[in-house]
Amino acid sequence: MTNVETLITGIEYKVRKVLESNEVLKSENEKLTGEIRSLKAQVENLKVLQSELENKLIVVKLAKSLNKEESRTNVKLKINELVRDIDRCIGLLNK
Repeated sequence: MTNVETLITGIEYKVRKVLESNEVLKSENEKLTGEIRSLKAQVENLKVLQSELENKLIVVKLAKSLNKEESRTNVKLKINELVRDIDRCIGLLNK
C-alpha cells in the first residue's frame, strides 16, 4: 500500500505543479494580450498622425507652388488631384 500512496502523493504533487504553472501562464497571457491591445492602439494612433502629417505636407507643397506663381492650370490640376485623393480616401473609409 505504501507504494500506491507514494505514487498518489507524487501524482498529486505533479498535478499541483501543473495547475500552478497553468495559472502563471494564464496571468502572463493576459498581460501580453493587454500589451498587444495597447500596441495596436498605438500603431493606429501613429497611422493617423502619419496621415495628418502627409496631408500637411501636401498643403505646404501646394502653398509653396502657389507662391511660385505657377500657371492657373497647374494649380487647378493639383487641386483636382487632391480632391480625387480625398474622394478615394472617403471611399476607402466607407468600405
